Amino acid sequence: MRSRVYILALLLGLSAPAFAQIAPPTMEAITLDEAIQRALKNNPTIGQAAQGILGAESLLQQARAATLPSVIANFINVVVDTERRFDDVVTTPRSQATLSAGLVMPVLVASRWAATAQARDQVEIAGLSTADVRTQIAVSTAQAYLAIIASKRQVEVSLRALETSLAHLDYARRRLEAGAGSRVNELRAGQEVASNEARLEVTHLAVHITQEALGVLIAAAGPVDAAAEPAFDVPASIGAEAGWMGLRPDIRLFAASERAADRVWRDSSKDWFPTGIATFDPQALVPASIFSSARGWRFIVNFSQPVFDGGFRRGQRRFRESELNVSRLALTGLETQARSEVRLAQEKVRSTERALAHLRSAADQANEVLKITTFAFEAGATTNLEVVDAQRQARDEDSAAAIAQDAVQRARLDLLTALGRFP
Repeated sequence: MRSRVYILALLLGLSAPAFAQIAPPTMEAITLDEAIQRALKNNPTIGQAAQGILGAESLLQQARAATLPSVIANFINVVVDTERRFDDVVTTPRSQATLSAGLVMPVLVASRWAATAQARDQVEIAGLSTADVRTQIAVSTAQAYLAIIASKRQVEVSLRALETSLAHLDYARRRLEAGAGSRVNELRAGQEVASNEARLEVTHLAVHITQEALGVLIAAAGPVDAAAEPAFDVPASIGAEAGWMGLRPDIRLFAASERAADRVWRDSSKDWFPTGIATFDPQALVPASIFSSARGWRFIVNFSQPVFDGGFRRGQRRFRESELNVSRLALTGLETQARSEVRLAQEKVRSTERALAHLRSAADQANEVLKITTFAFEAGATTNLEVVDAQRQARDEDSAAAIAQDAVQRARLDLLTALGRFP
């Protein structure tokens, strides 16, 4: 009688929703959209990538400053051991202060102008790199979210299997007490209960691990639970390649890198352009000397033209050309990979959806077989071994169907990501 009460209490406890078994009341539960928004806002990896934009903007500011006027002020005070005279005229005073300024204006600096445009390209690349990182974090967040849903399905499968095995154990014990059963039947039923209990513990742990992973991705203070299963609406047709290819942040990043490398290579000729610098230097001297006036200025225009550098600039141009070729090949390879990813993702969606339909049918049939086998065993038309085998088969088919459902969701996510439509 005590064993019956224990089994009945356990069955009532297991009849609670699976969510209550998995997530404590204090655990935060959020939707996928909320998880992605928080990950994009709080994840440290995105913050690190954003610092690259600041660095590129600072380099652009430095490159632009080299093409703008600059002013330098100088103050010099010279003290000698004794003043110098010539026929009672002081030629060099003992203490003399000079206040001067220099206004430097680049008037012809083609290489510096090119460097400014090149630095502007790097700002664009840094921004696209951050966008690519944001996409990666969003996809990782979605995968962690789906992992929680998939783990919960396995918990539900384990709970149903445990309920069935507990009911069979109760029946075996009642038959043994009534003198119609055997100790072997009870032991087999108890073995299946213990196996399902261990499986339930493993699936509970898997849920906790995935909740912790989601909490880390969104930079939460603890584990975070999934509130609802997301819906990924895949397009019926992907449209023209030019449409979806330009939506992918990695393609846009590699294309920008290729354009930047092409600009650097084309600007190599500007290294041979003449350079012109204009300088205006006003000066004040206190006290004035016989050879220098108290006030003065000078204006200098300096033009220089590279003539021979031993092949340095030619080597630079060849190196830049090789960098351009590498960028072009990388972009071509990524575009080829992107086309393959889209084709494969489409096939995965179709294949996993078909497999899910078959596995759900198999799970329904396995559960029907379990019902028939259990009824037949209670009627004395079959053995305890067939019941245990039917229980395991039903549990395995339910688990396979749950895995297939998760595969469908992941395939849809992969397709949206390959098309540049996620997040």
